[in-house]
Amino acid sequence: MIERPRLGVIGARGWLGNAIVSAIVDAGVRKPYELTLSYRTGSPGRPSEASWTQDNQALVDSAEVVIVSVRPEDFSALGITAPGKLVMSVMAGVSVAELAAHFDTDRIVRAMPNAAASVRNSYTPWVASSGCTATDKALAAEVFQACGPADEVETESQLDYFAAFTGTGPAYHALLADTLRMDAISRGISPDVARRAASALLVGSAKLIERDGRCPSEVVQDFIDYEGMTAAALRAMRDAPLSQVVAAGIDAALARASTLQNTS
Repeated sequence: MIERPRLGVIGARGWLGNAIVSAIVDAGVRKPYELTLSYRTGSPGRPSEASWTQDNQALVDSAEVVIVSVRPEDFSALGITAPGKLVMSVMAGVSVAELAAHFDTDRIVRAMPNAAASVRNSYTPWVASSGCTATDKALAAEVFQACGPADEVETESQLDYFAAFTGTGPAYHALLADTLRMDAISRGISPDVARRAASALLVGSAKLIERDGRCPSEVVQDFIDYEGMTAAALRAMRDAPLSQVVAAGIDAALARASTLQNTS
């Protein structure tokens, strides 16, 4: 039996770290006993069969592959090195060059999973440094596909864009659902009914688009071509224009990403 490289996760009790650990165990990427996991306060979490530690350098020393899942503002305080090891980061705003210099390795993978990793439905773009091998990339794909759909992107700038696009998880959709909910309430609909209607609309729509595998633009055009009440609504939203609102939001997120490490 070929022994698989041991995998360590720094920040395994955080919401994202915990979601990644659960996903890779559920998918069989690693067994719990093949993991070394770190936590900062409290007591060790699950899986209990994993090796838990509060010493991040001890974790790095015991693992061949390290996933770093801490808040970007906590990155500079990580006084650890991982010479020559494969390091995967899920931190926004921390570049490949910064990671390579800090951890003393040229084998870096940056990824941007989102909160939907906890339900195995995160979209995760990732980029690998030039020092990564084909085996490194295969393992990165396996880890992040355990959390949901994942793609290797061509450049780090594309990954930074995705941090503001898909890295936000359900946030933009929640804002749309809340806007619809509030509009319904303003028209006399009960808050509970309005909430259920808005949530069901978004969940049902997502499942339908995923099932059909069509480009969203095709779905929009189908409704416009039908020339019903939905077509009138879509034309009004296009005239608003919704596209400018979305672009402004993503630009604001991108600007914020560059300041994350300096947040106290």
